[in-house]
Amino acid sequence: MIAVVATFAIGLAGVVTFHAANLPLPWLLGPLFACLLAALLGAPLKGIKVLNDAMRGILGVAVGATFTTALLVSMAGMWPTLLLIPVMVICIGALGVPYFQRVWGFDFTTSYYSAMPGGLQDMVIFGQEAGGDVRALSLIHATRVMIIVVALPFLLQWVWDANLDNPPGAPAASLPVSQMLLMVFCSLAGWQIAKRVGLFGASILGPLLLAAAFSLAGVLQHRPPAEAIWAAQFFIGTSIGAHYAGVTGHEVRKDVAAAIGFCVILLILTVIFAEAVHLLNLAPPMETILAFAPGGQAEMTVLALIVGADMAFVIAHHVLRIFFVILGAPLAKRVFSPKSRD
Repeated sequence: MIAVVATFAIGLAGVVTFHAANLPLPWLLGPLFACLLAALLGAPLKGIKVLNDAMRGILGVAVGATFTTALLVSMAGMWPTLLLIPVMVICIGALGVPYFQRVWGFDFTTSYYSAMPGGLQDMVIFGQEAGGDVRALSLIHATRVMIIVVALPFLLQWVWDANLDNPPGAPAASLPVSQMLLMVFCSLAGWQIAKRVGLFGASILGPLLLAAAFSLAGVLQHRPPAEAIWAAQFFIGTSIGAHYAGVTGHEVRKDVAAAIGFCVILLILTVIFAEAVHLLNLAPPMETILAFAPGGQAEMTVLALIVGADMAFVIAHHVLRIFFVILGAPLAKRVFSPKSRD
């Protein structure tokens, strides 16, 4: 319990520091950097998984509440860019697996699950079941998410002059209590229903689908308040930083360094695919970067919310990427599991 309280206190210190220095996304990047620094200095950090998952549900409701009939119709026109997502995942695997295996000496299973740009928790679980190095997988994916989450806001500001100071929602005091209660219901009920039916990314997608249903029916008419989105950012930031708790010098030199090099590959691929989409005039450039950047689904949702991007476009591409990766994971497990070679 002491480690949990210390983690949250360090995260809040990061928020205050970022606010004082007028740095972007203080509720997300502040706790991320503060917890990362504390972890590297040896502080025992720990989060509360169920609370982190509940915070992700807020983002799911925020996306689902934007759905309208007109928006659903417009999603049919996304197929040209959606078709590029599996191609990009295959390219990532084709480059990433040999990179981890031949350059850094990881075994094939660890290399495969390190290269796949799925959810952090999903890839660690699948990799563990297939006999991979759990600690290496956790550090590599945490580093991937961290670097992309840190790099993208500055890229959005530099290239498109995006305003990262936009409030992510209306103040809680301005929203009807009935709407707030409905949002809480969508978040909790959607998460548990999705979890029971085995839906991947249940903590986000379950609330998203239930909120979308209520929004399309005209019952849900507001997005979650700014305070809730800031809270979600805070817990996401502390969670990413806390993944480095207990990291050793050897792990920094091998696992984290390997992940940093892999992020360079990912960013180059992202730029290539985004440029192809731009040249073909298939989608706006800012939405394209947010949709194709292989960061965490929750983190990309936060950025899309803040900069006012087309969230349906961004989320549709990330859901397809994660679905494509997870769809291949059971097959990969059967092929690469140590038991399958006995």
